[in-house]
Amino acid sequence: MTALTDTFTLSNGVLIPRIGFGTWQIPDGAPAYDSVTTALEAGYRHIDTASAYGNEQSVGRAIRDSGIPRDDIFVTTKLPAEIKDHDQAKASFEKTMSLLDVGPVDLYLIHAPWPWSDMGSDHRDGNIAVWKAMEEIYADGRSRSIGVSNFDVADLESLTDATEVVPHVNQIRWFVGNTQPDTTAYCTTWNILVEGYSPLATGAILDHPELTRIAAKYDRSVAQVCIRYLLEHDVLPLPKSTTPSRIVENADVDFEIEAQDLETLDSLVDTEA
Repeated sequence: MTALTDTFTLSNGVLIPRIGFGTWQIPDGAPAYDSVTTALEAGYRHIDTASAYGNEQSVGRAIRDSGIPRDDIFVTTKLPAEIKDHDQAKASFEKTMSLLDVGPVDLYLIHAPWPWSDMGSDHRDGNIAVWKAMEEIYADGRSRSIGVSNFDVADLESLTDATEVVPHVNQIRWFVGNTQPDTTAYCTTWNILVEGYSPLATGAILDHPELTRIAAKYDRSVAQVCIRYLLEHDVLPLPKSTTPSRIVENADVDFEIEAQDLETLDSLVDTEA
């Protein structure tokens, strides 16, 4: 098995490839189509998009044009964070299904517990209403699993206390020096898979001296060490790039980080500073 073909098992038994290809900030049209096509050709079988990214149509077209059987590709997309109403959530999902045009999706997420324009605001009731819509989508088999993104412990608790299906996934910002230990521990307890977006801290940690030293030891790039770090902690990384060579490199992480080096990486904090 390799990092690209190995899987995690969600709490409902659905298998999810251990590395996903992220498409955040990749524009619709040729950039999204070409990068997803390159990723699929490189062996990725897990593609992550969102309504908010505005590229679902090109992502879906690349998946359909790939020639790879649909069942072999795990497709994630997300409900816009601004939607906190049951019926609006159902309508948004219909739009997403039409744009992607790949049949049922494999994972559907609430993109955030609050609108991006009002981060930290209280939308617990809205999230419960939206989650009940997602439970219906899940029960209908139109998404094989459902989850959340950017939820902390309090957000998760308010949801699980009032609904039936425990989220299968929580996709959060997770990288060396920013591992959200409380949220991660809660997810582990509830068997919620943690997915880590921005595993390279959007590039902010690529010049870190300790990471540079460890990468040299393994004859790997800093990016590869950062991505492998998530896998060593059973967190699913979602690297993203539009550069073909980096798309390939980011998936070439079939090595192990020794315990002492993991301890060093675990001790790093505020790597964005």
